[in-house]
Parts: sequence; C-alpha cells; structure tokens
Amino acid sequence: MKFHILGVGAIGGLVAHNLRRTLPAEFSVTLIHKNIRDQLRLRGTGAITIERSGTQDTSNGYDHEIFSERTLPPSTIPKSTVISTSPAARASTGPIHSLFVALKAHHTTTAVRALSSRISPQSTIVLLQNGMGVYENLIENVFRNPTERPHFILTANSHGAFATDFYRIVHAGLGSVEFGIAPDPQGRDFEAGLHDENILPRHRRLRLTDISIPGDPQSQRYNNLRSTVAALLLLENLGTSWLPFSALQLAMRQKLAVNAVINPLTALLDCRNGDLFEHQQALGFLSKICDEASNVFMAQMAAETESWLNDLQADGIDTSTIQPPMFPEALTSEALQTEVLRVAAITRQNISSTLADVRRGRTTEIDFINGYLENIGQEHGVNTPINSALANLIRLKSVLPLNLV
Repeated sequence: MKFHILGVGAIGGLVAHNLRRTLPAEFSVTLIHKNIRDQLRLRGTGAITIERSGTQDTSNGYDHEIFSERTLPPSTIPKSTVISTSPAARASTGPIHSLFVALKAHHTTTAVRALSSRISPQSTIVLLQNGMGVYENLIENVFRNPTERPHFILTANSHGAFATDFYRIVHAGLGSVEFGIAPDPQGRDFEAGLHDENILPRHRRLRLTDISIPGDPQSQRYNNLRSTVAALLLLENLGTSWLPFSALQLAMRQKLAVNAVINPLTALLDCRNGDLFEHQQALGFLSKICDEASNVFMAQMAAETESWLNDLQADGIDTSTIQPPMFPEALTSEALQTEVLRVAAITRQNISSTLADVRRGRTTEIDFINGYLENIGQEHGVNTPINSALANLIRLKSVLPLNLV
C-alpha cells in the first residue's frame, strides 16, 4: 500500500509525520514536492520535525517525488510532469493508491487534474482543505464519470499548525480530524453497520467490513479505501474519528461558519484570533455572518431533502408518512455564534490562514469560505450581503499593493 501526500506544508507535514510514525515500514509514504529545491531541502536531513509544547519529534523514511519544476528550463523538465530524483521513488509515475491532498483549496483541482492519469477507481483521495466546495469541483470538473471516479474521504480538521522552516512544523493547537466517506456511485453502503437490525442500536458502529471483506468479488475496487480508513483510525495523535457522511457534513458546515467569521475579519484588521471579540463592534459582524450562514445551510438542506424525497417517489416509494429531518440545532445562528467564540478563545494566540496568506501576498481560500456561502445562497435564493462584502474585500486586499507607507 502506497500513501502519497500532496502539499507538504504545515497540515500536510503533520499528517505525513503521523502516518510515517504509525504505519509499518512496508507501507510507503511518498511526499510530492512542488520542485527540486523543496525536495532537496528535505533530503538534506531526510526528516520532518514536529514541535509541540517545546518537545520535538522527528520522522524519516519517506519516498519523494517532484510535482512540477518551474526553476529548470522547460526543455529539461516539462511543466506539471511528475518526476523523481530519489532512488526510493523510481515508480513515481505508477498508480496512486491513496492521495492525501493538503494544498490550498484554490490549487487543489488543478493539481489533482495533473495527477489524474495515475488515479483510478481503485484510488482514494483524502481532502484536507479549509472551506467547502472542493469535492464538488473535483467531481464536476475532473472526475465527471461516476464509474471511473476514485473514492473520496472528506475531513473537518481543527488542528493548528505552522511551519517555522522547511519541514519544521509547530503543532500549535491540538484539535481533531473528523472524516467521512463520500457516497459510493456504485451503491455500496459504507454505513450499513449503523442500521443493522441484527445489532442492538446502542452497539451499532461504522465498520471496516462494510467497505470490503476477504473474498469480496470487488475487493480490488475497495481495498485501498479500506486501508486508508484503517490508517486514519490509527492516527491517535491527530484525534481522528470516522463519522457518517451526514454528520461529517454537519461538522464541515460548523467549521465553515467559524472560518467565515474569523478568517476575513482577522485578515482585514490584521489581528490575532483572540483580539477580535475584545471589542463590541465585532459582535455585530459575528451575529450577521452567522445569521446568513444558518439561512444558507437551512435552504441547502431543505433542497437536499426535497431531492431525496423525489428520488424515493421515483422508485415507487410512498413518502407521505416520511418525516423530513429537523434542521440541526448546531447550525442555528445562536449555536454557530457560540462555536465561533469558543474557537476564537482556544486559538486566541493564532493567526488565521487567510491573514497569513494576505501578509505573504498569496491568493486566499476566501472563495471556498465566504464565497462558498455567497454562491450557495445565490443558488437557493438566500441573500448574503455581509459574507459577499467580506469575500470581495479580501479579494480586493489580495490584489492591492502592500507596504505603501
């Protein structure tokens, strides 16, 4: 089994380190570097170092690939071609079994498309981005054919980490990684264990055996997915947990609302997370952003429920007695506001990823945060003037020249 990490920044490095420290040596962990320079920086020591609470832990034994080398003449190495200078990664053009993608949201579709010739229906892609909408972009623009589509695992990550140097990462905030498997286009029920009538309700759990079992005639298609889920569950230091996909979507929506408040405001005001709510004015933004987010989620989930009921009716099922699910309490504006304040308090010394990008003059992920709320609101007829304004201000700030004084 081969694991590949695309995006060896703070979160990608943290995940790679924990995979390498947890998995047996026969499971390869390959780091896909964006250029030769970055690869050589790691190969100099052969290690990723993670620091937490003043204690350092180092991992090595990685294989290496180069995604794209823009510093060499195009005639030497074609752009967006995967090559390798590492003897341990000679099969760098071979199939990808499990791909952990920790790139910024706006870079993910382009990068995954460049690797798509190595990705098959037997592959698994784990998405570790901020915001929402990356999965939808990939299945709409890269993997359009459901029968040829890889498996996807989506995540809600709350760890705080930043790099102090190349492949030296400070694990500043201990969080969790909640994950769920996107529904299978082939119809396999990865959550059958939750409604197995042969088991008492209190004992029902998600089960690896619902992904694949020995003797499964379709084991080739599902074995890499099962192995990826098993590997994730072993990452105890990252607090991983496997959730039903609906519960994972709830967690992702909660995190999106938190990011929609903290990220643009801290980027515009150039302050740490904990500085925001020391001032009364910020509470007004908090309530309005969460009001809009909650209204968008409510409209989105109502449309999903309607589509589900229509599908049942098309299958000849009487839906008149089916009670539509209630809107989750956790997605009400009041609950979202409470969650934002909680996260801001426990990450009070951190700076948001959007502020970090703005300070470095980089493109931000705002299109997948406030921009996502704006787009979904437009789709379902929900006005989002505050989120739209914040998204536009961040876009404007990203293109304005810096340090004019």
